[in-house]
Amino acid sequence: MTIDSTSDRPVFKQIADHFRQEIDSGALAAGEPLPSESQMVKTFGVSGGTVRRALDLLRAEGLIATEHGRGTRVRERGPMVRLASQRLTRANRAAGLGGFAADMRALGLEYKQEVLYLGNVQAPVEVSERLNVPAGAEVFVRRRRMWGGGEPMQMADSYYPLDLVEGTPIVDEDAGPGGSYARLEERGHRLASFREELQARMPSDDEKKSLRLLPGVPVVSLIRTAIDTSGRAVEVFVSVVAADKHVFQYDFSAD
Repeated sequence: MTIDSTSDRPVFKQIADHFRQEIDSGALAAGEPLPSESQMVKTFGVSGGTVRRALDLLRAEGLIATEHGRGTRVRERGPMVRLASQRLTRANRAAGLGGFAADMRALGLEYKQEVLYLGNVQAPVEVSERLNVPAGAEVFVRRRRMWGGGEPMQMADSYYPLDLVEGTPIVDEDAGPGGSYARLEERGHRLASFREELQARMPSDDEKKSLRLLPGVPVVSLIRTAIDTSGRAVEVFVSVVAADKHVFQYDFSAD
């Protein structure tokens, strides 16, 4: 690569563009080291400060990571989870699989659910609106961290009206085969549809820690409302996932 001194694009961004293209094309594979800073200084004919600004930009984008004793390498991203609409089918519930378990099973990954809290809480505004309960009303929450392939994959909070979960395994650490949706249907609330809303954003400090995110990695916040055949919202599921480990796939009719 040759620096274009006539370009209005800053030199450090040109260097970052070069390595970004190398990473995107696969010329620099995951885990492969980048040249040392001193090598870049010689190659590009720039100062160390310019090189460091370029690396800081790539690091902020989540493309590279610097580790003590290993230098700067292309970031290894880990397993990619495809969250498809089919993961919530009744067939999966009948087979004893919740949505996350079905995703992990399809990838051949070991998975586990870490229960962080079970109990009554005041419904957050986005939950009370979707459950159609008064603002601040008490609801039951299952708060978990989901692991796949030995990595934390998502933070997941499921909120329910109190009358739907009382006396059911939903209030227990293990909700049983097929998860909470199977228990709701056993109680007569046959699910008719789901509505999902997604928003990309930067993570909070707690989310960075809980999901072990590297600098520059955004998250996707997903809110899913489960609606039964009577039109009642029976659960609001609020999750946060690392954006670089998930693909969201939806199939729908063109009619």
